[in-house]
Amino acid sequence: MGKVVIIGSGPAGVSAALYARRGGAEVTVFSKGLSLSGLEKAEKIENYYGLSEPISGAELHARGIEGAKKIGVEFVEDELLSLMFNESFTGFKVTGKKHELEADSVIVATGAARQSLPIPGVKEFEGKGISYCATCDAFFYRGKTVAVVGAGAYALHEARALLPHAAQVIMLTNGADPVPEVPPEIRVCTAKIAVIDGDKRVEKIVFTDGTSLSLDGVFIALGTVGSTAIAKKIGARLEGNHIKIDAHGATNVPGLFAAGDCTGGLLQIAKAVYQGAEAGLSAVKYLRTK
Repeated sequence: MGKVVIIGSGPAGVSAALYARRGGAEVTVFSKGLSLSGLEKAEKIENYYGLSEPISGAELHARGIEGAKKIGVEFVEDELLSLMFNESFTGFKVTGKKHELEADSVIVATGAARQSLPIPGVKEFEGKGISYCATCDAFFYRGKTVAVVGAGAYALHEARALLPHAAQVIMLTNGADPVPEVPPEIRVCTAKIAVIDGDKRVEKIVFTDGTSLSLDGVFIALGTVGSTAIAKKIGARLEGNHIKIDAHGATNVPGLFAAGDCTGGLLQIAKAVYQGAEAGLSAVKYLRTK
């Protein structure tokens, strides 16, 4: 029938996998594992259908994955770097640090929204020099000096996306050690950031030691890629920090669906499982008509 890749192994992602697989699709769940799931923080779950005794989030997560594996769902553990269309624009390409997967349909079930930088200037300059998507906005910084805030693989991926456009790309690790693969053409600065400053747009970053760095744009790429960045890069509409979907889990991008906390609303397992089921069924229906 076709291949569905689901990004996220929480309740929404695993529920989507169960329904898509039973619908006849080849299904792969792409996830970094439990460490980034909201379930990890749940010591006891007592308000879920069918559970007479409390259960930990970790155990519920493990049971879900076990059930999905039994019916043939494949799980790939990796850090997501990007979701794009494939070369022929007939499907999607999911890229991680170690794997690259092709898919006819993708379901985003990554949980809550992107990670930001809690310092003065970030909120004030969003859309005025502060960006969360190098692929989307690199064109606007041709011949200019830009910085990427982050120290991991995702930050490096964003910095590399800026290299063909910007005159200079600087990785600001904010005190953290950068990944070892940073190429020499990307400057690395490990100083702690105090404030992002400017007049009508970003003009400079001031560090806690009193020094400053003049630049034209700042790209936030902390931790791993978030749901809003995934959606924006592929052209999906957002509602605030959430992915906009219809009643069947479909985004405005054909073949792209979303479910769970990344769509906003009630942040509960019951809602995530329902939306995952809806998205899984919708993906199967899409493949049948493709």
